[in-house]
Amino acid sequence: MDSMDERIIKYYENELSETERMELLCDAENDPDLRKEMTDYQNVRALTNLHESLKDEDAGNQSYRLFMGNRRRQQHKIVRLQILRYAAVFLFGILSTWIAYSLLQPSSSNTIAQTLTVPDGQRAHIILPDGSSVWVNAHSTLHYPSAFGKERKIELSGEALFDIVKDDKHPFIVTTPNKHNVKVMGTYFNVFAYPKEPLSVSLLRGKVGVYQSDNESQVTILLPNQKLTETANGYVVSAIEENPILWKDGIYSFNKQRMGSIIKKLELYYDVKIIVKNPAISDLEISCKFRQRDGVMEILRLMQKVHPFQIQKDDEKNEIMLYQ
Repeated sequence: MDSMDERIIKYYENELSETERMELLCDAENDPDLRKEMTDYQNVRALTNLHESLKDEDAGNQSYRLFMGNRRRQQHKIVRLQILRYAAVFLFGILSTWIAYSLLQPSSSNTIAQTLTVPDGQRAHIILPDGSSVWVNAHSTLHYPSAFGKERKIELSGEALFDIVKDDKHPFIVTTPNKHNVKVMGTYFNVFAYPKEPLSVSLLRGKVGVYQSDNESQVTILLPNQKLTETANGYVVSAIEENPILWKDGIYSFNKQRMGSIIKKLELYYDVKIIVKNPAISDLEISCKFRQRDGVMEILRLMQKVHPFQIQKDDEKNEIMLYQ
C-alpha cells in the first residue's frame, strides 16, 4: 500500500502526469479501499491547511504515513469522527479550527466530488483545484470537484469568503440552497447563504453577478464595497458599513444590530436553539465584537452585561432561553 500512498500524495501535490492522474481516478472509482485512502489523506491535508504556521509539506506527508499506519491498527468499527479527532491531535495537538470530514465519491467524469463540512464554533480554510482560496465559516458545507471543467461550479450551504483566481474563459459560480447563483471571474467576496435564511453577498474586490438559478437573464451586478441582501421583494444593494470578513480571523462583529438578528446568527454558528421569551429582548440594539472560540454561552453573558436579561440553558434539548 505504500506505493498507493505515494500516488495519493503526488495527486494532491499535482505531481502526477495526466495519464497517471486519470489512472488513479479510474482506480478510485472501482476500489472502495483506495477511495477511503484518498478520503483520509484529503482530511489530513485539509487539517494541515487550517494553520498558517504549518508550512512543512514533507512533515505533513510523513505525518499522514504515520497516521495511516496507526489507523490500520484500529478496529474497523471505530467511527469516522473519532478517527478525525485522533488525526487532529496527532498532527497539531490543539487546533482553533478544524474540519469535520471530507467525503470523496466517484463520478462518471473522472473527477471526485468532495464535501467539506465545518462544525459549529469552528472555521476552515482550503485551496480549490484552480488555486482559489476559500475560508468556510461555522456550521457550513462546501461541495466542490477535484478538478474543474468548462465552468468552475461549487455549492455552498452556510457562509464562506472567496478569493477567486481570475479566468475569463472559465466563470466561477457559487450555488446556494435557496436557488441563488453568484457568478464571478476573479473576485474577493463573502457569501452568507444558510438554508432558509436570506442571502447576503458582500463584494470587496472585482465584480459579481447574483441571480436566481432559473433566471440568469435577471442579474444584479455588485461593485467593490457593495452588499446585496435578499428581501421579500427581491435584492437590495447597499454600501458595506462594517467589515464582513472578521469571522475569518475568529471574530464575530456586530455594529448597531438588533439582538434578534445577532441571536439568529449565533444559532447558525453554534448549532443551538435560542428561545427569546420576551420580544423586547429581540428589539434591543447592540454593537459588539466576540471571539469565535469564546462559545455561545460566554457571548450571551457578555451581551447580558450591556442589556440585562436572564439566561437558562437546557443541555438535553440543546436550547438556551433568554428572559427578563
